[in-house]
Amino acid sequence: MVHVYNCHPFKSQQIVQVEQEPGLVCCGGGALFVVATGGCKVEVYNLEKEGCPLFCRFATMGTVKSIQHSKIGDYLVTIEEKNNATYLRAYTNWRYQAEEKGRVGVRLLGHLLGGASVWGGVQMEIIEIPMSERPIAVSCCPVTGDLLVGCEKTVVLFTLSRQNQQNLQNQSQQSVQNSLPNSQQSCNPSQGPTSVSHPNLSILDFERSVILHLPKMSLKQVALCGGYVAVNAELEVLVLKLEAASDPAAAEEPLETSKSAAEPPQDQDDFLLIPRHQELLESKAKDCDILVTMEKTGLEDQAQYQFSYILFRRFSPEFFQGCRVEEMQIHSLQLYPLFTSNSLEDPTCVFCFFSLPTAGYLYSLKGGVELLSAYQYPEKVLQAVMSDHLLHVITKNALQCFTVRCSAVAARMEDPYIDTTMKACPPSTLEVCALRIQLFIGLRSVCVYNQRVILLSAADTETQQEPERRCLSRKWTISSPKETSTVGHGWNLYVVDTVHPFTLYQEMVEYSCRYVQTTPQSHSLRHLLSEAHLLLRACLLQTPEQKQSGQGDPAVSSKPGSNGAVDKNSATQANRQELEEALRQNSAQLGDCFSRASQKDCHLALPYYKMSGLTVAEVISRNRPPPEGPSSYGLGFLFYLKLHLLEETEQHLTQEEADEIIYIFSQSEPFLLVSVCASPCMINCSATRTLQILQRLEDTAGVSVPLTIIMAAMALRLGKQQDYTELMERHAEMQLVYGFIEEPRLLLHGGGGGGGGGGGGQHSQVHPTSLARQLANTQPGLLVAAMVALHENCKVQLEQADFVFKELGCENTLLVDFWEAMLMASSQDAVIQELLFRVASVYIDRLTNSINGSGAPKYKSLKGADDLITSCSHYGALYPWLTVLNPTHSTTSEHQEALHKLQSLLCGPSLSVGSIVPLLERLSGETLWGFSLHLLCATRRGQYESSIEQLLDRCPQAIIAYANHQLQDKYMTLWWQKLLPELCKRTRAAADNGILLGALKETLVVVAMETSPAEFLELIPDDGTASYFLPHLLTCSQRHLMA
Repeated sequence: MVHVYNCHPFKSQQIVQVEQEPGLVCCGGGALFVVATGGCKVEVYNLEKEGCPLFCRFATMGTVKSIQHSKIGDYLVTIEEKNNATYLRAYTNWRYQAEEKGRVGVRLLGHLLGGASVWGGVQMEIIEIPMSERPIAVSCCPVTGDLLVGCEKTVVLFTLSRQNQQNLQNQSQQSVQNSLPNSQQSCNPSQGPTSVSHPNLSILDFERSVILHLPKMSLKQVALCGGYVAVNAELEVLVLKLEAASDPAAAEEPLETSKSAAEPPQDQDDFLLIPRHQELLESKAKDCDILVTMEKTGLEDQAQYQFSYILFRRFSPEFFQGCRVEEMQIHSLQLYPLFTSNSLEDPTCVFCFFSLPTAGYLYSLKGGVELLSAYQYPEKVLQAVMSDHLLHVITKNALQCFTVRCSAVAARMEDPYIDTTMKACPPSTLEVCALRIQLFIGLRSVCVYNQRVILLSAADTETQQEPERRCLSRKWTISSPKETSTVGHGWNLYVVDTVHPFTLYQEMVEYSCRYVQTTPQSHSLRHLLSEAHLLLRACLLQTPEQKQSGQGDPAVSSKPGSNGAVDKNSATQANRQELEEALRQNSAQLGDCFSRASQKDCHLALPYYKMSGLTVAEVISRNRPPPEGPSSYGLGFLFYLKLHLLEETEQHLTQEEADEIIYIFSQSEPFLLVSVCASPCMINCSATRTLQILQRLEDTAGVSVPLTIIMAAMALRLGKQQDYTELMERHAEMQLVYGFIEEPRLLLHGGGGGGGGGGGGQHSQVHPTSLARQLANTQPGLLVAAMVALHENCKVQLEQADFVFKELGCENTLLVDFWEAMLMASSQDAVIQELLFRVASVYIDRLTNSINGSGAPKYKSLKGADDLITSCSHYGALYPWLTVLNPTHSTTSEHQEALHKLQSLLCGPSLSVGSIVPLLERLSGETLWGFSLHLLCATRRGQYESSIEQLLDRCPQAIIAYANHQLQDKYMTLWWQKLLPELCKRTRAAADNGILLGALKETLVVVAMETSPAEFLELIPDDGTASYFLPHLLTCSQRHLMA
């Protein structure tokens, strides 16, 4: 569908004073090139000056049949005929013919002759390009300046090269510069790399690089842009991508084609074959029946290429309904690059356009092939040409303009945030629109340079006597034709100036006001504002070069006196600010449209309102229902409010704004009231009014845990402590925890409090709510359980939870309880090891502080040592021998609690002992409880022998309990290898020590049970005390005999 809007794309037109009837016309480099009908002379007119004065003229070597200008290299390429032969020639340095007195050199491709021709950098050169086949069409790459030549079955690529003139003498250079006429500076002298002002003069040349054979296509047109090659026959279009081959062997292998492509059908001479319609994109394009082969150029140092199929389109005859046979062909093939400020050398996007007489098609090639637009013409089109923001087409008697979607594609390539909740842009497949028609008589050709459209008209006798009646749609608005030239001839060459895109944007905005007043929810209003948005995008994406050439800066072009660099820069900056402000206004208008849109598109209100920079209060005021209308709100507006309230921002709404939002949701989506009230933006809402609305919601929808919690929070704000307590006691603690999981912002505001858990991957700070502070004082267990649940459900990070407890002033109390609870709940190894180290450090600090008498105020932990041992696998049961070492009445209960928890951790399976050994050095081993901790560490590290010695030295009464628990399995041999010798040695020195004697007896009982008589006999000392061991030896022997 094509929308039609009565907007004015043209602002003025002028007639170029051409003496002879033009036959061919092209433009580029600030110049208009005109070839007279059947003539051999090119006239160049200055498009940069008012009236387009003649700049220069020069003769060609034959009758010109086709002419093209290349922006890169500033050269012309022609197809000429002479004496029934066709020639391909390139004209370089044509600007030096300003007074028709400059030298002209003629040379063959690749041959740099001596003598006068070495001065090619300062004279016009004609380069003969020999071709083995007759050239039909040519195209110059706007990115590299390369030349593509199309023959009937062959495409040849010539690479542009420059040969520097290092051997020119300074005297010759000076004489050449002095001999140049000053008038050359009047036609955009910056164009062309071979300008005299350039210190390193160079000669342009071409190298034959690639030859592609297409035996099944009869080529009509070719196009080249940045490695993309497009060709078309009468009913077919093929686009290839040429790339340097990474593997030379792969470049030599032809692509596999289907059998139908390789083998032409047989026995079909008696049938008329009608092609079926085909559209093949990207990888599927290679399945077309067009076989392409690549021929080597024979140059050893030539780069190797490989190609891939990008696009294939074949049209069947039904696409040409109403056309004569000679009109049934594709025309206006064009590859169009779009450069932006971020890609001045490599185009951001590349587009392919081609046209039928009744329809045109625009594809995007770079970053994925996609059909952007299909243009349906109201009448037969003769030729079409693209620009950044408009498509210009000519019929026999009219110039028409359509919008294009280039800026929509480029914007998405430039900004990855488009199509998110942050930014939006109209889709690249948005329906196009047609603007006003400008009437002419007998249009023949069209070309575009910047914001100027050049038209060639030539009315024949029949047209002048009886104008053809055209069947135009009534929807089209037609401008009356301007007065033609007073000259009596039947041809004219027009230069039509198009308005700046920003001016066209302003007219579209003005045009949209009538829709706002009559049908504010119409699709046409949204489409028109989207068109205006894309025009602004096109302005903002323009490169500095385009702005300097007058395409993008109305502020600069409208001030002829601003010729200084500073004035231009400041004007450019001011103009960009004007464009950005217009974009914000347009985004606000689009936000208004989508705020009332259907379910499909309502989500776009959010990014457009964000791009507009409007505050929430301004958005609300724009979406208030009219007093006389229904009191309903659009889906897009509600979606914007909902997503805005879900975001964690520091912007607090006023009480009036917050109360209005609560009222809006109570009328539209009451089930979202809990999330709305929990938003940090709503902290200033009226608690009394909000509580009344929530109570009505509870009466209608029933009781729910999150609703009860938010009502309790409102009661707390009002100071109604009793109501708060009653509400919180409605549900069990576990149900309240589930309520906090459902809406974390009841406890936390900040990065971790997003309703969707979006803060799970962030580390931004969070802050406790007033309800969290109340729970810390009255229900600390509920607060700890809720924080653990939020962490386990990825609603808050460990560091964020630490910050919350520290902000609550509970870093030494509830924070430790939280870590202990996390050890019971978490299953992540990294988190467990971190928490084990933290709690062990806290226990050591508490023990140290208790010794120094600087302990924290008394606080009873939520979980005691016994509770942790019972419920947490990381806390192990205390070893039996620790009961002997632990004091009973010599320390405080807080000290005893910390000691038991640390001992339990050391008795457990998870704590890495090596990580806390440096911390334990702060604890002295002089006390029994301190010695027990060091002994536990040594035991956990497998240092049993030294542990036995230390234990016998400090507390021998615990040695048997230690040995019974620790010296088992593979350490059983230590009973007789270490413990028995140590006890024997110590009892000799202290024979009256009953503790050591008792320990010796217990040890001998174990040794007698575990060893053989022979082994036991070897253990008896030879110091005359064998009689003491005989009873145990007898027991060992009896046990052995029984076994």
